[in-house]
Amino acid sequence: MGTKAKAIRIASQGGPDVLTIADVELPPPGEGEVLLRQTAIGLNFLDVYFRDGSYPMDLPAGIGAEAAGVVEATGAGVTGLKVGDRVAYGGSAPGAYANYRIMPAARLVQIPDGVSDEAAAAVLMKGMTVEYLLNRCHVVQAGQQVLFYAASGGVGLIAGQWGRHLGARMIGVTAGDDKIKLALAHGYDAVIDRKRENISERARALTGGKGVAVAYDSVGKTTFEDTLASLAPRGLFVTFGATTGAPPPLEAARLQKNGSLYYTRPTLATYIAAREDLVASAAAVFDLVRKGVITPQVGQRYALADAAKAHRDLEAGQTRGSSILMP
Repeated sequence: MGTKAKAIRIASQGGPDVLTIADVELPPPGEGEVLLRQTAIGLNFLDVYFRDGSYPMDLPAGIGAEAAGVVEATGAGVTGLKVGDRVAYGGSAPGAYANYRIMPAARLVQIPDGVSDEAAAAVLMKGMTVEYLLNRCHVVQAGQQVLFYAASGGVGLIAGQWGRHLGARMIGVTAGDDKIKLALAHGYDAVIDRKRENISERARALTGGKGVAVAYDSVGKTTFEDTLASLAPRGLFVTFGATTGAPPPLEAARLQKNGSLYYTRPTLATYIAAREDLVASAAAVFDLVRKGVITPQVGQRYALADAAKAHRDLEAGQTRGSSILMP
């Protein structure tokens, strides 16, 4: 017998109103799968990209890439997990917005004691994003000057704390006094107000005219030129999101003329594609949470049925820290 579940589904890509709640019947877990009773669901801008059509997907479909929950049943061939285990996932195929879900066991990680389900759902995918950005895409060194956009958001707050832990000088970009204070309380040495200050001029001033060693830009189109102008010679431009649209095409000659710069567009999916990389990245995140280096900030909680409102708030820049859906 299957499991009756509630899930957010989309029949077409578009605005938040395409998100509707539906009754679905889940089959028993198959080979290598588990049935999860989900207890907290993470909200990420990746979900917006799938919903609005920025990323193609087969329709109709579920949505959402991160959640925490409890194993309710296991399929054949599952080892290392049992009924009752608390687990989480991040960066999965869309479908997390649900109270129950079938998941491949290989994409799940156990939540350690001392980390709540809410904290896991709020921090895992965002934390693994920060882990690969600061530890592997570019190995941030103590004393380096680092520019990080959306500093008061879920990823940004984790990055500030992680960067400070590594000994870097973190320079954040956000907008508004409240968000600046929040970023400064979470690891940033300085924060640029993107609405009241020129980002590149301020970044240069904060670095004594040298520029930053690496800039992590999740904004895209509207910040592209400022980010390029903020880098020190041989600096690295990491574009890992596009909340304002895709950045423009970049001619190689501009990298040369701006100081032999480097430019990359990574994605979390690549960095956790291998099971061993997923486990190691998640372990690094949970280790820093347990040590108190990272304090998950759940700024908003929404009922599963209010997913459309959660998307509206996220796109309007009305959220602080992480947002979670409660199934």
